[in-house]
Amino acid sequence: MTDFAQPTEKVLFAQFARIGKALANPTRLELLDLLTQAPRSVEKLAHLVGQTVAATSHHLQSLRSARLVEGHKDGLYVTYRLSDEEVSAFWRRLQQLARQRLPEVRDGADDLAGGANEAELIDRIALTARMRRGAVTLLDVRPREEYEAGHVPSAVCMPLDQLAAVADTLPRDREIVVYGRGPYSALGSRAVDLLAKQGRRARRLLDGIPQWRQAGLPVAVEPPE
Repeated sequence: MTDFAQPTEKVLFAQFARIGKALANPTRLELLDLLTQAPRSVEKLAHLVGQTVAATSHHLQSLRSARLVEGHKDGLYVTYRLSDEEVSAFWRRLQQLARQRLPEVRDGADDLAGGANEAELIDRIALTARMRRGAVTLLDVRPREEYEAGHVPSAVCMPLDQLAAVADTLPRDREIVVYGRGPYSALGSRAVDLLAKQGRRARRLLDGIPQWRQAGLPVAVEPPE
């Protein structure tokens, strides 16, 4: 008997390494994160991550080779999506582990929060209680395609680039809560800051839709036109 790994075991570890290799690039992780929000074409993803279409396509192929994403051709365009919900759950677990182990992640998340104090944040338990009482106006400040792919049922689609123009029309007798892509995105904090400059106070939901869905809470999807 030997304690050395047998050939079959080595093959298995090599397969596990395929996942690690596919994820060992920050742009690929950014692409994975965007795809937890909604399926997108290569061109849209390239714009969002600030890379060429060719470079973005190469990164997506690496993720695809590890069966983390799927690509579907629609005419001249290829739309990518996560292979299944388990990939999204794995990505959230990786984020949680990184936050536990790496102070740089915790510091970065705090920076994204914009120095918000506890009074400016709200968790899903408090939010659902307010929603049941009809005491809150909930704004989804992500792009419309992300809202359509999945949103909190009572949320109003209000992309960040449109928020300033309608801030004065928001009800003044109800609390305003906004949410973006989750705890590792600046969208929600930027929305709170923008509303503050318009003289409106808002709170930010700590979660994004992936965390909301993971908690077993209902998510609404807009039917395709």
